[in-house]
Amino acid sequence: MMTMLRDVFLFLSKNKRLSMLGKKYGFRFGASRFIAGKNIAEAIQVIKELDRKGLAVTVDCLGEFVDNEAEANEAASHMVRLIKTLGKESLDAEISVKLTSLGLDLSNEIVLRNMRRILETAEQHQIFVTIDMEDSLRCQQTLQIYKLLKSTFKDIGTVIQAYLHRTIEDMQQLEHYSPNLRLVKGAYKESPEVALSEKQAIDENFKRIIEIHLRNGHYTAIATHDDRIIEYTKQLVRKYQIPHSQFEFQLLYGVRVDRQLELSRQGYKVRLYVPFGDDWFGYYMRRMAEYPANAFTNKKRL
Repeated sequence: MMTMLRDVFLFLSKNKRLSMLGKKYGFRFGASRFIAGKNIAEAIQVIKELDRKGLAVTVDCLGEFVDNEAEANEAASHMVRLIKTLGKESLDAEISVKLTSLGLDLSNEIVLRNMRRILETAEQHQIFVTIDMEDSLRCQQTLQIYKLLKSTFKDIGTVIQAYLHRTIEDMQQLEHYSPNLRLVKGAYKESPEVALSEKQAIDENFKRIIEIHLRNGHYTAIATHDDRIIEYTKQLVRKYQIPHSQFEFQLLYGVRVDRQLELSRQGYKVRLYVPFGDDWFGYYMRRMAEYPANAFTNKKRL
């Protein structure tokens, strides 16, 4: 049942017509549980409340798959405004960006120009930027852009997905860049040719890349709600005496709130992935696909 629901939610996440309807009719489908408002001002209020609770954030201005250069440029301008606002507020905040919202599918020239605008502003305000990873078709291009930008900008990271067959090789190639990586299981529907499909195999590869990255001495964000992965990470930290300053746990805004606070009380760095904006439908459907039980619960968000 849950597997079927996951496939349905992933299918819906790519439906542009439903995404347009979502923009038109707002948060009537329960998305407000996972999304911190429709605009920067609303998101800032949520982030301040999280900050008071001792939780850091990485902020995502929702949007992907733009159709023209003007939309890509406007998305970049919106990110620049967000960075400036975060900088003024002096919050423990980073930002996450999707390259498809900045023109990845249009041309490398457009997406690189927009990323440089964002990174130059982020550098001025000392805000770290993570390039989100999207589906496997865009993985190689995303990593190439990351490597190019890393040669100029220090405070930039990206995401590695445990379920892809190419993951270990990608990490080996990134080693030269001393990368700050967010490690995740993966949230897109992929074919068996490019990705693992069995949960146990994905979990084992996830554990493997966590150990590799931590032992290589690079900053590691372990993005998961899986208690077994969290406990495994704690064991690695104790075994290899890895300082808490070298890693953090990342969790999604609105998911397992009690666990977020518990990890923070235990002395671990906890950063929440906090999205906002009206282009919320695709993100919301992927969250439902990861945790289908969320479709049947309405627990209070943080």
